[in-house]
Amino acid sequence: MKIGNIDLGERPVMLAPMEDVTDPSFRLICREQGAKMVYTEFVSSEALVRNIASTARKLHIDDRERPVAIQIYGRDPEAMVDAAKMVEDAGPDLIDINFGCPVKKVAGKGAGAGMLRDIPKMLAITESVVKAVNLPVTVKTRLGWDADNKIIADLGPRLQDCGIAALTVHGRTRSQMYTGDADWTLIGALKSDPRMEIPVIGNGDITTPEGAAKAFEDYGVDGVMIGRGAIGATWIFHDVDQYLKTGEWTPLGDADKFALLRRQIRESIDRIDEYRGILHIRRHLAATPLFKGLPDFRQTRIRMLRAETADELEQIFREIEEKYFG
Repeated sequence: MKIGNIDLGERPVMLAPMEDVTDPSFRLICREQGAKMVYTEFVSSEALVRNIASTARKLHIDDRERPVAIQIYGRDPEAMVDAAKMVEDAGPDLIDINFGCPVKKVAGKGAGAGMLRDIPKMLAITESVVKAVNLPVTVKTRLGWDADNKIIADLGPRLQDCGIAALTVHGRTRSQMYTGDADWTLIGALKSDPRMEIPVIGNGDITTPEGAAKAFEDYGVDGVMIGRGAIGATWIFHDVDQYLKTGEWTPLGDADKFALLRRQIRESIDRIDEYRGILHIRRHLAATPLFKGLPDFRQTRIRMLRAETADELEQIFREIEEKYFG
């Protein structure tokens, strides 16, 4: 699969953009584990053009991450164009437009998935951004606003006509948020539409190597994007990559998984500071499948998620390893 001149190989699996998750360290680890491309956190176009420091920091990328995309969102066409030019100067491999974020503070203000209620504006923004930059521009969106407005079959070709280089579709509506099951049938139908000439990438509920393979085999997508399935489990890309290449996969050992979690903690602290770095990493510790199903783990889990120092976390990790993985 190619996006512009970026060759991602056959059946590429990518890391989805996620706010407060896909920071530089997390992206790099996922690349090392087998993700074929990674995406930054959402970048607000309006905050970027106002030179908000915390937003500008999201443009920092490491050459080891490449290929890497910076994703922008917003509702003002002029701000989106200006932000896209600023993003281009930061040197990513492509620019992605977020028309899929369902959270109220984004979609409720008409940005992200909120654009699904104003298609003319969505198309105008897309075309303007494509014309404003020289990098490939892609779009990530959803099936539609709600169950009565699943418009992706019509929307996909219209976005393509705006000049985008690839389209990613999350198989839920905005009203579903992240509940229910992702509907891949509509993604597959879009991919099989003879009007679609650009790559179609599917996203939603991919948490296993078998699930990724099924997405390619049953729905014919060009690529697959993994989001929540990678939180606290960067090694999913290792497992998926093996399975797609050989039809089998050997999970990373528990010691290697602990090492990856420890690295996330260390690099999160180094990037921010100890207190905020640990706060940032808690969602990964809460979500990791490494601790799922461990008997009598509740109190240990509470201690782990309340720990405020690296030393506390390390002591708890050692207790877990000795008790459950020794």
